[in-house]
Amino acid sequence: MKYLSRVFLASLTLAAIFFLSGCQGLVAGGGPVTPPVTPPPVTPPPPPPPAAKPSTVTITEDGSGSGGVTSTPAGIDCGSTCTAKFADGDITLTAAPGPSFVFTGWSGACTGTDLTCVIPAGSTATANVTFTATLQSINHIIFTFQENRSFDHYFGHMNDYRQNLGLDPDVDGTPGNASNPSYDQMSTVEPFHMHSKCVENPSPSWNESHVDFNRDNPVSGTFQGNGFVRTAAHDAINTGMADTLGIRAMGYYDGNDLNYYYFLATNFAMSDRWFAPMMSRTQPNRLYMVAATSDGHVYPPAFGTKVNRKTIFELLEEKGITWRVYVPEAHPTLIEGSEMVMFPFSNQHPNNFVLAETFKDDVNNGTLAQVSFIDAGSFSGKDEHPADDPSMPGGSVQQGADYVQHAYIDPLINSPSWKDSVFILSWDEHGGFYDHVAPQPAVAPDNVAVQDFMPGDICSVVDGPTCGFKHTGYRVPMMLISPFAKKNYVSHAVADHTAILKFIETRFGLTNLTERDKAQIDMSTEFFDFVNAPWATPPPSTPMQTKAGPCLLSLP
Repeated sequence: MKYLSRVFLASLTLAAIFFLSGCQGLVAGGGPVTPPVTPPPVTPPPPPPPAAKPSTVTITEDGSGSGGVTSTPAGIDCGSTCTAKFADGDITLTAAPGPSFVFTGWSGACTGTDLTCVIPAGSTATANVTFTATLQSINHIIFTFQENRSFDHYFGHMNDYRQNLGLDPDVDGTPGNASNPSYDQMSTVEPFHMHSKCVENPSPSWNESHVDFNRDNPVSGTFQGNGFVRTAAHDAINTGMADTLGIRAMGYYDGNDLNYYYFLATNFAMSDRWFAPMMSRTQPNRLYMVAATSDGHVYPPAFGTKVNRKTIFELLEEKGITWRVYVPEAHPTLIEGSEMVMFPFSNQHPNNFVLAETFKDDVNNGTLAQVSFIDAGSFSGKDEHPADDPSMPGGSVQQGADYVQHAYIDPLINSPSWKDSVFILSWDEHGGFYDHVAPQPAVAPDNVAVQDFMPGDICSVVDGPTCGFKHTGYRVPMMLISPFAKKNYVSHAVADHTAILKFIETRFGLTNLTERDKAQIDMSTEFFDFVNAPWATPPPSTPMQTKAGPCLLSLP
């Protein structure tokens, strides 16, 4: 029985195995049994690329200077192309100031003072770039001096003219005009409006200038301004002139007589504290104009005398700065027609002396030197010098102004050279004409004493504060014409002609010539507005100088 049980169990086991194997074969289709296959993972398609972000960028320019802006990627090249479209991506802008100008910053879509800025993709943006002028933006300095006129004689009634234009009466003019109705009669004749546009010459020489200063005590150092009529009368009596009363010394002109000068001085910049360098006549003052000293001369150096002092032109030559002297009248040599003939250095550079008529070509052709000096037209009546000889009419003030207008200033204003130039116009000394402002204490240029006193001269025996070279001469007209000149500006800073030399020295990195020019004001801050460049676009026109006035020497 036990044996049968074991056989039965074994049979059941085999039967079960057989049944299960058969079932597997049926499920698998009767073939070999293999494990199931896992399918590979499904990769989703890539996302579409992001949409492009197009940009439009515009550049605007501001300030008194100029320059350019470029872009990366290319598209902006402003000045020529100042608006561009970009398909995609950030845009980098790069500012580049023009020669002699500086970049001062961005505004609008860009900010800051880095030369580059980034405009994000997808922007519609306007970026403003500012370029500013500086002293280095002036590449041409031109200066000249007409002859023998005081400030009150020419511009004493400037306030009447300014008030008619709605401007402040800011000029220290002749007492009795709009700014100062009470006339303190210093002399025996009150100031009066000149009828004739020509006049006999009052003497401005050493003795006469000191008597003008104080008739009763010329060496006292106390200004009275009461000797002008006396010295003019004395000069007329001694030379056979008509005005033996000396009243011509108190005459003045106004904006109707000198309409061109009044226009320039009012629109651009002028000074009512600009003085001749010393209390004497033309030639010693003109030595100061180029050498910042008269080298001890209070009278004109004798004919043929050489003044062995360095001039501004020698400093320029040493630094490689171009310079030129324009001579109005032809002579055997142009140097002989120039006041520079007194300086030996001039003879080494004859090619730097040219006829004044070439000035127009230079300003129009881009051949203007970095520094130009224009000699006075002393032999042709173009310099406004009064008549020295009673048989010959003196230079008409109107003809002189007309000459300056058409030969120099208007050609410059209307030329390509205007954009980076300055023209400085003044008069060498007061000519013996009245001015109510005292000459000013000044720094002596050097240790050279007066070397040409004549017997009996004022200061030759008794010394005084005005006896050497520590005083200026009298006030003279001065105006500064430039794109960068302050508009309608009147300077009250005390200066003399050697301030122009300091201005040139400062602009071109030169040393000072003497202690006198070293002590002068900084004209670059006093007279200029480099940030706004008020006259970058010059006046559309200038008035033609009237020439209708009579030229009579017998009656001022």
